[in-house]
Amino acid sequence: MAARTSKTTAKPRPAYRCTECGNQLPKWVGRCPECNAWGTVEEYGAVPIRTTAAGPVSAPARPIAQVDGQVATARSTGVSELDRVLGGGLVPGAVVLLAGEPGVGKSTLLLDVAAKAATSQHRTLYVTGEESAGQVRLRADRINALSDHLYLAAESDLGAVLGHIEQVNPGLLILDSVQTIASAELDGAPGGPAQVREVAGALIRASKDRGMATLLVGHVTKDGSIAGPRLLEHLVDVVLSFEGDRHARLRIIRGIKNRYGATDEVGCFELHDEGIAGLADPSGLFLTRRDRPVPGTCLTVTLEGRRPLVAEVQALMVDSQIPSPRRTTSGLESPRIAMILAVVERHGGVKLGKQDIYTATVGGVKLTEPSADLAVALAVASSSSDTPLPSNLVAIGEVGLAGEVRRVTGVQRRLAEAHRLGFTHALVPPDPGKVPPGMKVVEVADIGEALRAIPGRRRAAAKPRTESRTPAPVPAAVPAPAAHPDELMAGWEPLDSDELG
Repeated sequence: MAARTSKTTAKPRPAYRCTECGNQLPKWVGRCPECNAWGTVEEYGAVPIRTTAAGPVSAPARPIAQVDGQVATARSTGVSELDRVLGGGLVPGAVVLLAGEPGVGKSTLLLDVAAKAATSQHRTLYVTGEESAGQVRLRADRINALSDHLYLAAESDLGAVLGHIEQVNPGLLILDSVQTIASAELDGAPGGPAQVREVAGALIRASKDRGMATLLVGHVTKDGSIAGPRLLEHLVDVVLSFEGDRHARLRIIRGIKNRYGATDEVGCFELHDEGIAGLADPSGLFLTRRDRPVPGTCLTVTLEGRRPLVAEVQALMVDSQIPSPRRTTSGLESPRIAMILAVVERHGGVKLGKQDIYTATVGGVKLTEPSADLAVALAVASSSSDTPLPSNLVAIGEVGLAGEVRRVTGVQRRLAEAHRLGFTHALVPPDPGKVPPGMKVVEVADIGEALRAIPGRRRAAAKPRTESRTPAPVPAAVPAPAAHPDELMAGWEPLDSDELG
């Protein structure tokens, strides 16, 4: 009698997936090991047993030198500042994610881009999931963004959006926003991780198949990161961050990821009643025009990406009426300002203990790089002695805890920008490199030397670039009192306020 054989079929095991990053796990865990998010791992079905066989290819592989690169040539959006950040314009088939806080001006900017980029050969489809078509039309009237080749649709279903793409066949699709569109084939509310992943995947496939450039608007969370799964940022080609204080006119687009250009480029815009306009030279927003210099102000040159911008730093000191003096900042980092104040008091001989100190920037610009340290220190010393600095002076350099002035990147570009705007004198760290002709650059090795380089503060200790770079010893005595403003300006020719425009 033949022995019976039994065939056992293994039951499919349940599988688990993180709803935040999409990581698949063989068992449930409380914290995803990939993105470290808590409570996001859910069971979604059995692990399928699949074997993939070789199939037909869409196009044969070719040597890379034989691939036509003209099909990926960027096309201008009509907005030069956006083209700067994108690397020349929009590449056909590229998917761009633009994220920013509510009210910063994302919809206004993209509606302007939609109208300027629309032509008879490249129609534009603007899909809004947050507003009605009538609301968008009112905004278009206000900013003069009307075009016969700009098509508008108000939809919140993914299938309807794909249907509009089939009918219009646009060269540019703008979706405002990706968190408001949902697919009927998936459960969950719009904006959930699964819905965002499905919507983004479908639109990316449509963009690549049609050679259609796509601009997606993204929401941000309370901490400023892009809402939805992190996978969204990996899927798209370009990620842009739209920044700006809603109470200021300045808006900045910063590149975070760009497969077609540099990621250290920024675009500057000005928001006004008629819409939003690009700023080819935004330095005028960060300067205060005065007939005569005033104490407590100093100019510096900051780098936003690769773009030099002249900015003004202000400091105000008053006698404190409370036991713990106030330290208030606006547009500057509070911990760094506290460090600079300590260095100025310890190594510069400026008494700050019983003073309320307020520091701020002009025009809503935020200075986060350390190159503004020297300007802040000089502004504080100027306010303390009630002595104005020359109006044609810029200060560039990082200040260390030992009082030394350190080198920063891009000193030559910063000096070239200051010289272009008409500034004639600069305080910089040692060895600044090539100096623009006609500009006097004074090298300072420490904060004490920087204070003495100011007219009326024993300038003999400051070493110009043409002299020896050996730093002079810092005297232990408190710096001499400031000179009278007329004596301070001797030998310095202040610029006319109109020359800074």
